[in-house]
Amino acid sequence: MTLELLKEYRSKKEEIAELAYKLEHLPGDLVGNSTVFDYRSGYPKAQAVVGTDRERFYRLNAQWSKKKKQLEDECIQVEDFIDGIPDSLTRRVFRQRFIEGRTQEQISKSTHISQSAISKKIGSFFKME
Repeated sequence: MTLELLKEYRSKKEEIAELAYKLEHLPGDLVGNSTVFDYRSGYPKAQAVVGTDRERFYRLNAQWSKKKKQLEDECIQVEDFIDGIPDSLTRRVFRQRFIEGRTQEQISKSTHISQSAISKKIGSFFKME
C-alpha cells in the first residue's frame, strides 16, 4: 500500500457515489440523433433522424458499473490495509486521516498527541514496510 493510494481513498468514495447516482438516473432509452442524406431528388438533401440509442445505454451502464466495482475493490483494499495495522494508535491515526479525512490538528486533539508525532507516525510506518 502506498501513501498515494491512501490519499486517493476519499476521492474514490466520492466518485463511487457519483457513478451510483448516474447509474440510478440513466434513462432507459437514450435519445440519439443523426443525419442521413436523401438522394431521391438527384442531389443530397440532409434529413434528421431521431431515435433511441439502446446500444449506448448498455455501453454506458456496463462501463460505469465496471468502474464503480473497480473503485469499490480499491477502497476495500485500503480499509483492509488500515484495519490490519497492528498498533492501535497508528490504526486510529490512519483511519482518521485517510478514511475520515480529518486534519492532523483534529487528530491530535482526539488522540492527545502532537501534530508532529502524527506526521512522524505516518512517515515511520511507511519506512517500516
